[in-house]
Amino acid sequence: MSETTPQSGQKLTSGIAKILQSRLAVILVVILPIILALFAIGGSSSLGIWLSAIATGLSLALVGVGVYITFRILDFPDLTIDGTYPLGAAVAAIMMTKGISPWLTLPVAFVAGGVFGSITAVIATKFKIHSLLASIIVATGLLSINLRIMGRSNIPLLNNDTIFSPYADGFKEFIIARFGDDAARYANNLLTILIVGVIVIVCKLLFDWFTQTEIGMAMRATGDNGKMIKALGRNPDHFLILGVAISNAMVGLSGAIMAQFQGFADVNMGLGLIIAGLAAVIVGETIIRPVRIPLATLSAILGMIIYRVAIAAALSLKLTLPSGETLRVEATDVKLATALLVLITLWLTNFRKRGKG
Repeated sequence: MSETTPQSGQKLTSGIAKILQSRLAVILVVILPIILALFAIGGSSSLGIWLSAIATGLSLALVGVGVYITFRILDFPDLTIDGTYPLGAAVAAIMMTKGISPWLTLPVAFVAGGVFGSITAVIATKFKIHSLLASIIVATGLLSINLRIMGRSNIPLLNNDTIFSPYADGFKEFIIARFGDDAARYANNLLTILIVGVIVIVCKLLFDWFTQTEIGMAMRATGDNGKMIKALGRNPDHFLILGVAISNAMVGLSGAIMAQFQGFADVNMGLGLIIAGLAAVIVGETIIRPVRIPLATLSAILGMIIYRVAIAAALSLKLTLPSGETLRVEATDVKLATALLVLITLWLTNFRKRGKG
């Protein structure tokens, strides 16, 4: 027995190491809460929860694409999105309260996000300040700028027309006619998924096309090897500024969409958003393993949706302790849960790479 016990222990340790080094381990970290929630609360009875999570994920999908651009394509760690996301929401909210078309708020929020993204890149490239510090400076300044734009910390939009309003009644009648009165409560989320899904797909396709142009390829090459771009007689700083501007423009657009979806704009709605963006990129890359830009942007979009569904599933779970008390993840724990998700996923990814090495 004494001779076989060490061997059994080594086999067990080796087996655990193989499981942790497999791609399945990373996927299970994200998918497990969803599976548990499906068993705990049922799939059909909780359809509203899943549709709401998908709608939220789509509204945040361009944040995932924006983070992918800075972190993966440009190798430029950027925290500006914590400020440009509420900036887009603030611009949309103040324009809508003044009677301006909600559709017009989207390009304005896109441009506003791009302007402040470019400011971050200019500070980093021209003033030779580290990208993280430059982005923190701009994001901090945006706290005051967003308050100036909004006039107060929160603007409700429940009584204002949104991009969904013109289609809401007709779509609800269509859903009732096709699926009955019980399906009416799903109409708003389904409409959001359709409209926002089209916007996200159009933005994705336009960016995919842009990366195949001469300027787009130069921007991609800047992140890989800026010295090569300089050797070709081009200034890599220009392409870096362009890339960071595009990233934050998408984030600003996402903020405008989210403000209209959730019915308010808040100056603190971008707090910790970078973690959600990183989670989307990591989860998407783990599941899809993209090798080309079109697949990479798709992975960021799907990653954000899966991340939001996983968060919704975690919030739906309840655990009854032996003492009779109920333990559950509260809405206030979402940021902590996101941080732990990113930490565990990164650790498993690095563990897998070391195992292959």
